[in-house]
Amino acid sequence: MTAAIALGGSSMKAKWGTPDIVGIYRARSSHAIHFPPEIVTAEVKVNPAEAVTAFGQAVAYRLFSHKTYVVLPDSLDEDEKTRLEALCLLLGVGLVFFKRDPRAPAFVARVRAQRFAPDLFYANEFAERLRAHHREKFDQVFG
Repeated sequence: MTAAIALGGSSMKAKWGTPDIVGIYRARSSHAIHFPPEIVTAEVKVNPAEAVTAFGQAVAYRLFSHKTYVVLPDSLDEDEKTRLEALCLLLGVGLVFFKRDPRAPAFVARVRAQRFAPDLFYANEFAERLRAHHREKFDQVFG
């Protein structure tokens, strides 16, 4: 990841349009092969009961993201983990579990996100909302 910021909540006044984490992956000048920047987003929930909501939000972020992840505590029961894994594989959403220990969350990727081309209308709309509500964070990611 070249740059990443924490957003979260509805700080940009858009229902299901404000990911908890936004990052951008850019080619380095030292890379032999350059590629366009990729927007990567993640929805993080600490309450396992919000797994379905988190998944729905992560799917919605595919409108403006190249890759999107859902990040949940590993305390979900195994049936729920397996169901979420199947849905994530089906829709190309990454799935990450973590231990609910703030000092050592131990993130484990269960499904890697697939790369999709976002709708550029929504990608630009997202960038403009970020610039309007959090100029300093916009500059960190897109500047």
